[in-house]
Amino acid sequence: MPQRDGYIPGVPCWIDTNQPDPEKAASFYGDLFGWETEDVMPAGSPARYFMGRLHGGDVAAIGSIPEGGPPIAAWNTYIWVESADDTATKVTEAGGKVLAMPFDVSDAGRMGVFADPEGAAFSIWQAKRHKGANVVNESGALNFNGLNTRDPDRAKEFYGAVFGWETMPLGSVAMWTLPGYGDYLERERPGLRQEMAEMGVSGFEDVVASLNLIGADQPEVPPHWSVIFAVDDADAIAARTTELGGSVVVPPFDAPWVRTAVLTDPQGAMFVASKFAAENRDLPDPAA
Repeated sequence: MPQRDGYIPGVPCWIDTNQPDPEKAASFYGDLFGWETEDVMPAGSPARYFMGRLHGGDVAAIGSIPEGGPPIAAWNTYIWVESADDTATKVTEAGGKVLAMPFDVSDAGRMGVFADPEGAAFSIWQAKRHKGANVVNESGALNFNGLNTRDPDRAKEFYGAVFGWETMPLGSVAMWTLPGYGDYLERERPGLRQEMAEMGVSGFEDVVASLNLIGADQPEVPPHWSVIFAVDDADAIAARTTELGGSVVVPPFDAPWVRTAVLTDPQGAMFVASKFAAENRDLPDPAA
């Protein structure tokens, strides 16, 4: 698959994870997904930021806990914007909270960190040199991002106001859509709309993320953004995760279009491994 070189505003474009021990995490994900990792921080810096790469293209990064931040491992979702400062204004006007005002990341870009009205944290990225993930939607790379919420109506208001997102129902979940994204993808990959129609999911080409409802039986789960990695074998990845010191939160299971598992790395950052399974197209939705 050709490497990507940028995104359009309103599309999740990058992920990284903050870890108490980034070197240990780099070893884990390098083994699990086959990433080559390189610390790209300047010599002498007390912080670490390991770039994970597949086929020479950036897929994700593993960094130190920010100064003053809680020592909790977590994955972070970044959304592409034209102006980080203008987006910060939109966030506050829509009822969100600024966790870190926009700041420059050397010559790579400009970012900010925010929380939606329920407290789910996300980052934004105004690109300069770094154009987000180059490799996506293949084994070991980012496949999807998802918002997990207890108040989908409030989420729709907030993300619609900030990023212009709309929603499309799909089974027991909804999908965030960005009008015009499908046009962009069609130019990059002619025939995509026809392919989606033949699969019975017309409109999916405009999807940028998923919108998932946190169940009443999960009172301990806070609203959050999740990351989903594409894999060739969800069962093998789950088994390898435990061998490497991680944990299986939800064992591999079949759902429409996928076989998927919920996992954590050795330091507790949660992520999802998902294998596309066209043969599961007509399976009943387990969440239903």
